[in-house]
Parts: sequence; structure tokens; C-alpha cells
Amino acid sequence: MSAAPPPAAPTHPVSVVGIGADGWPGLSGTARGALREAEVLIGGARQLDLLPPECAGVRVAWPSPLRPAVPRLLAEHRERRVAVLASGDPMFYGIGRALAQELGPQGLRVLPHPSSVAYACARLGWPVEDTEVVTLVGRPAARLAASLYEGRRLLVLSADASTPATVAALLTERGFGPSGLRVLEQLGAADEACADGLAESWEHPPGDRLNVIAIDCRASADALRLGAVPGLPDEAYEHDGQLTKRHVRAATLGTLAPAPGELLWDVGGGSGSIAVEWLRAHPSCRAVSVERDPVRAERITRNAERLGVPALKVVTGPAPAALAGLAAPDAVFIGGGLTAPGLLDACWAALRPGGRLVANTVTLESEALLAEWHKAHGGELVRLAVAHAVPVGGFTGWRQAMPVTQWSAVKPPGSGARTHKGDRS
Repeated sequence: MSAAPPPAAPTHPVSVVGIGADGWPGLSGTARGALREAEVLIGGARQLDLLPPECAGVRVAWPSPLRPAVPRLLAEHRERRVAVLASGDPMFYGIGRALAQELGPQGLRVLPHPSSVAYACARLGWPVEDTEVVTLVGRPAARLAASLYEGRRLLVLSADASTPATVAALLTERGFGPSGLRVLEQLGAADEACADGLAESWEHPPGDRLNVIAIDCRASADALRLGAVPGLPDEAYEHDGQLTKRHVRAATLGTLAPAPGELLWDVGGGSGSIAVEWLRAHPSCRAVSVERDPVRAERITRNAERLGVPALKVVTGPAPAALAGLAAPDAVFIGGGLTAPGLLDACWAALRPGGRLVANTVTLESEALLAEWHKAHGGELVRLAVAHAVPVGGFTGWRQAMPVTQWSAVKPPGSGARTHKGDRS
């Protein structure tokens, strides 16, 4: 089935005007001119109400859900001068992204306003470049957990008035109860307001729905320390023993080499640790964890939420059958079920050219299989051995963990990859 043709370009570039809580008085002369000249004004009902009568264009409020309505509304008003209102900077978590996807940059005239982040940093005296921004607008609050580190400064874009209490509860649960919170409401407006306190003792009632939460991260004394590189403590995971242990996990992630935007298949997910730490490597990384045991699959979901990567997709079912319909991966990790008929073949066939496949095993049967694949496809075959110091009577000795055999290989360019439903072009 062929793809739908792109929408026809508008007769006039669409003006995308950023507007703040200060409304019409806060706009530049250029922005005001674009709104006066527009024959059609599209925006949220709250934004449209900020405009004076001199903006005489037909006012169209965005429906819900918004994104599917964008191409339809642009097509309906293609022959007219259109201005779209956006909160603050349209290209910063705003409608500008969707409009650029539909029309391309040449079809837009973007007139930004200071964003809520710019206002918040100005009020707090925080350098913007040193402040991490996390949006919870249309996204689960659990994703905030991946950004919690002692001493970090975060700005959270709230979904609504209830978000501050949700964030305070999450911080307390994750061991960051001593963190300072400041909720900045209606930034830039005459009735701008602020509430502050500690996450663990947050008792402020819900305020204005337009708010930004500033977090000065402070961990409690007993909080489990999580680093920014692969190899989180084993205690960070809920598991039943099916867990790629810390040192082997760090080595495995180093071989998988996650990069921004890449997709991982974690086959035989167990506790999901490889997929979780792949996703923690960069916010744009994607991962699918395939696990045949429903109890373990649910556990993977809980681990992902606890460790700040709720976007992990969990597929419950046996591989290779459960791989059908998944987007072609940039990397594959096989942590279990290597001897299942056709599993390695299916993973190698699906892998994108230039993609990496890494397989770990502790059994002789699977080790023999990896040796065959190493002979056929090259790559690297290594054995990972870890020993821990343990008490031996009144002395200390080494206890050897089961050695892990690891095969890794890069699929040669031009090898082709199976095309899957939902694959990106």
C-alpha cells in the first residue's frame, strides 16, 4: 500500500506566534502584526481569549486530540492567511514541531516568545545550559526518575495543577525526599505566583494549571546510588535470579554501544536490565524487551518505571514467534533461549545492516552454537569471568561466578534486513 501524498503547501506561510501568560501586551510589534493580518487564528481556547477584538480573523480552537487534527485544519484553510498561537517558544515542546513535520520549515514563519524555561531560570538565577528540562505533558511521571542525581537542577514542565504533588511523591519514593521544590505559576503574568518546600513534606494544595516545577535534587542518606553509565547495582532491580549481573551487564552494554535514537531488541528479557540501561543511555533510545514468562514480563515493566524509562515496550511471548511485526532493530541482545529453533537466524535477519548482535550464555550447548555462528559470521567471541571476595573461615577468598560466553558481531552493510510493520524509513 503506497503512502499518502503530502498535503499541498499553503498559499501563504503559516505564522506561528508564541504568546506568554502576559498575553497581548507582551507580544512584539511583528507578532501583533501577524495576528492582526491573519484571516484564521488557531490555538487553544485560553490563548485565543488573550487576543483583543482587533484580531478579527476567524478563531478556531484546537480539538482534542490535537495532533490528528493538524493536517485537516491546515488543509481546510490552505488558501487563507493562518496564524497559529503557541505557548512561549513554539519549537520547544510546542506545536511548532507538528507544523514543521506537516509543512516543512519553508511553510512556516515562527515568531517565538520567551519560553517558561527561560522565565523560570531568570527567576531562579539558574543558568539555562546547566539546567535539565523534563516534560510531563502527555508523558508518565515515572520518566523523571532517570534524571535524579545528587546536586542536579531540574525544571519539570507540568501537565496540570496536580503535577507538583505527583512529583513530590515520586521524589520521596525514589529516595530524593530532601529535594527542594519550587512551583512557579503563570510565569510572566501580573499574577505570577510561587510556592516552595521539600518533596518529603509537600503539603501545598493544587494551584494554577500553568506551572513549572524547579527541583534542587538532594538524595536521602539511605538512597541507593545510581550512576549515569551502565552497570547499576543489582539491588536496583526486582528479580527472581534471572538478572544479567552488574559487571557482565556493564560489559554487555559497552559492546551493544547504544547511540541516540537507536532501537534495541532485548530477547529473553528476564528482569529487563539490559533494555532498561540501554534506554537510560539517552532519552531518544528505544527498546523492546521480549519475555515469554508473563510474571517476569510484568516485573520488567515495574523495573522500567522505577528506573525512569517507562517507555520500554514489553512483549510477552516466546521468541522467535514474538518478534513478528516488530520494527527492525539497530542492536539485538539475546540473554536467554539461544537454542530455540530459528532464534539466532530470525534476529540476524531482522537486524539492520551495520547493527550489532550480542548474545550471552552460561551453558555448553549454547556456547557450541555461538562458536558455530562465530565461525560463520566472524565477530568476537569472549569469555567473561567475575570473582567476588567472600569470607573463608577467618580469612578471605575468591568465589567464582559462572563464566559467561559472549559472541558479538556487526552485520555487514548491504546485507539487508527484514522489513517490519512500524519500521522507520
